[in-house]
Amino acid sequence: MEDVAALRRTFGCFPSGVTAVCALVDGTPDGMAASSFTAVSLAPPLVSICVQNTSETWPRLRHAPRLGLSVLAENHNEVCMRLSRKEGDRFSGVDWEARPGGGVFVLDSTAWPDCRLHEEIPAGDHVIALLEVQALLASPETPPLVFRTSRFRRLAPA
Repeated sequence: MEDVAALRRTFGCFPSGVTAVCALVDGTPDGMAASSFTAVSLAPPLVSICVQNTSETWPRLRHAPRLGLSVLAENHNEVCMRLSRKEGDRFSGVDWEARPGGGVFVLDSTAWPDCRLHEEIPAGDHVIALLEVQALLASPETPPLVFRTSRFRRLAPA
């Protein structure tokens, strides 16, 4: 398929949650936003994210002993935008905490899986990173941030 715009438009019809993938790298928080978070397996407990091959952040994160995944809450639009920046301090104005092992988590999120890299699978212009969940916390009453058709959205009550 050569029509990349049509492909993006079609893929954008499917809503996805938004996560922050973060760790301490050389004692400093580093991270990125990822909207391709998926639960994969219960035994072993695995989740996945997809990362562009051109990412400059993933090569720094992939070697961290622990990766903090924060399932961003509906009020985290600005946090997501900050973590998506190419330059500057991505954590300026972001409330976060580091946990033992070096995973970094965005406060007031809806869930916090603490993971380690399990395997990377090449997938076209991305890599699928399978992450093994080592510990987790969740706040199911906190509504998640949703991304659809290149915009942030909120879940509406049924």
